[in-house]
Amino acid sequence: MQSRMQNPAVVLSDAMQPIQQLFKAVHSGGVDGQTLELVHLRVSQINGCSACVDGGAKTARKAGVSDERLATVAAWREAPYFTEEERAALALAEAATRLADRPDAVSDEVWDTAATYFDEKQLAAIVLMIGVTNLFNRLNATTRQIAGAWG
Repeated sequence: MQSRMQNPAVVLSDAMQPIQQLFKAVHSGGVDGQTLELVHLRVSQINGCSACVDGGAKTARKAGVSDERLATVAAWREAPYFTEEERAALALAEAATRLADRPDAVSDEVWDTAATYFDEKQLAAIVLMIGVTNLFNRLNATTRQIAGAWG
């Protein structure tokens, strides 16, 4: 397997720093790091980005996410390993990633459930994590970045 080109954010080096600043902002939003890593991993699974799934699993493990949770995040609704807060964040991540799958992409129910567990700053961090992850998934999947190639 070979990538089509380097990651576009590497080719256009001025793009990488603002993306990294977004990640920094996300992590200053008051959301537990494990929750953010689970959101990143689930979004990357949905989008089929092998580089981000691989990197996301490694980062999540470093953040303390257990092997059981890593192995079952794709089936989080049926797995007993996730808190209600994490479930709310994962539901929001799925809805915001699959925008075209339903007329009301992010339903009031999904949003209101997340809003019961997270304040506005935390919701902003989660939504930004979803958006930045979707950005990287699209860059990496389009250019066929290789899982594990980034270290």
